[in-house]
Order: sequence, then C-alpha cells, then structure tokens
Amino acid sequence: MRRRPAGPKLAAILAVGFGLLTAFVTTTPARAEPVEVRIGFAQIGVGNREYGSGNTLAVVHAGDYLRDAFPEGEVRLRWSFFKGAGPAVNEAIANGQLDFALQGDLPSIVGRANGLETRIIAASGIRSNLYLAATPASGITSVEDLRGRKVAQFRGTNLQLATDKVLAAHGLGERDVKFINMDFPTATAALATGDIDAAFGQADFLGLEEKGIARIVYNTKGDDPAFTRHAHLLVTRAFEAKHPEIVQKIVTGLVRAAAWASDEANREELFRIWGLSGVPVGIFRADFDGTPLAERSNPRLDAFLFARYADQAEAARKHGLIRRPVDIEGWFEPHYVETAIRDLGIDADRLWPRHDATGAVIAGGGS
Repeated sequence: MRRRPAGPKLAAILAVGFGLLTAFVTTTPARAEPVEVRIGFAQIGVGNREYGSGNTLAVVHAGDYLRDAFPEGEVRLRWSFFKGAGPAVNEAIANGQLDFALQGDLPSIVGRANGLETRIIAASGIRSNLYLAATPASGITSVEDLRGRKVAQFRGTNLQLATDKVLAAHGLGERDVKFINMDFPTATAALATGDIDAAFGQADFLGLEEKGIARIVYNTKGDDPAFTRHAHLLVTRAFEAKHPEIVQKIVTGLVRAAAWASDEANREELFRIWGLSGVPVGIFRADFDGTPLAERSNPRLDAFLFARYADQAEAARKHGLIRRPVDIEGWFEPHYVETAIRDLGIDADRLWPRHDATGAVIAGGGS
C-alpha cells in the first residue's frame, strides 16, 4: 500500500519537534573536564621512591585519604616529589606547576620574600628533630668541636636556620664552620668516604650509627623547642580563590589522617607507612621514642607555630637569605583546619591542645 505524504500540518509539527531536539542536543553542556590538582612534596624517598615520610601529608598520599573526597571525575590528583626539596618546590610554584605543596618553614619564607602568593593552611610534620652526625675519625664529640671543620648542610631547607640556632647556643656562628652545601644522600656518601667531618641532617642519620659510618653527637630531642623544624601544607592564592571547596576537602582529608596518625594504637602502622619511602622503620621508632605522636602530627596553626615562622623570617633576613622583611600576618589561614575538626567531630583541645609562643600548652585550649 502506497504511503500518503505528510500533510502541511503534520510536516510543521515534525519540523518543530526536530528543531527542539536539535536545540536540546546542541545546548546540553558537555561533561566538564576534571580539575587537575597538583600537589608537591619537598622530599622524595630513598632511590627516588615517590613516597614521603615523617609528616601527615605522606599518610594522606600513601593511605589514599582523598579517594572518596570528590565525586568520580570531578578532580584528578597529581603528586610530585622533589629531590631538590624546598628550593625546587619554590621554583615549581613560581613556574605555575603546583597548586599545593608540603614545604618547610625557611623555603616558604624565601618564596614569600620573592613574591610567591601562597597561603599556609595546615601544619604537617612539626617539631622535627635536627641531628648532627660526625665520622669516628673526626674526633668530634659535641657542637663546640665543629669550629674550623668541614660540615655538610642542605642549605635553603628548614635545617639551615635550625642549625644556626644550635650553633649560636654553643657559641658558634656560620663563619666558624666550613659549611658545604649537600643534599642528604650526598652528605651520607661524603661521611662514608671521610670527605667531610660531620653533617647536620634529619632522622635518617640514625641509620649511619648502625653501619659504623658516623656517630650522632647531638640532636634537638629534649632541647629548646625553638631549635626544632616545621613543615606545612600550603596552597597558591590563585587556586584558593578559584576552588575554595577543593581546598577544604583536601585539608579535611589531611586532618583525618592527622587524627589517625596521632593515635598511639597506630604507631607501628604509621611507621610502616612512612617506611614505604625506603627509610627503615627503626629510624622512625628511634626518632619518635618518648614523643607522643600527636605532638608531631598536630595540624593546627597556633601561636607557637606563628612565632616560630616570625622568628625564622627575621633570622633569614639577618643572615642575608632574604633581602627584605617578610610579614607573617595574613599568611596563616587556620579556618580550614578548624572547620575540618568541627565537621569530623574531633575533640581537638584534648588531642591537639594549642600552644603559646614559647611552646607551652594553653590551659583550656584557648587561642
């Protein structure tokens, strides 16, 4: 049977329907590309393993604490690890290659002095100890013995000003010591060959004693807390202005990880996670011996931390590491951590009491 052609009225209806369908197809927005979030570590594991250690952001990364923070396809996380530590992170931020970074106090101060627009949004690995390792043949048994000796130091990192404070407390200055700029693996190798007499470094040096390469002749454990080193999570101002909700979710993930890392029941598992970096677990046991986990994993930005960064900024200027004073005011933003604490229902004043500028606990946890 021959089909009759559509009449004018039916043709008009079909044309309108086709037009509506075309409009719907052409105006329906395509699925948005995920936001790329670039997070950098001012450290790298042994043998360039892409794991951090000694801080809560390393737990966030290894434990995948941000996996469920965002709807599928909303965010793409990219983690980077820098052998050049803080100075290399500053360069990456300056080149627009990072949005967030784990960094030490001095490099961040140098970056701020040079115009990097960042905001410190959480503590991540505070009150870290400083270690002085000396070769057995050097005869060095104390800080005072460093006068005129060849000593390695990773300059530009948060060890530098901590070292200067320790030297000053023992009647020495940088000019009294023959400092050589070396990263940690290079300093370790130089200690083994006897090319240097001693080196200032971090807990990794504890492993040198077991191997007979060097002896630990000083560390900051039990000394003035002002001699310790601090690290934090920062965000660029540009990213914060564009994606404050992402900033909050990332900080909330870090606070969750910090609460877990502050629980003494998780001590050995925490060290195992940090051990993914290639640093032997025994080193973390020794470094944290006698130290409550919560003391080092505290993410809060309190008066003690603020005072330490202000001290570091002034010391950096006096030592000629920066050319102009750095204003700390407005750099710290505690809102994200405190919001996370509230949303997660953490009794923070019990777990992470605030401290005054000297490092003493403030009664009642007040600000």
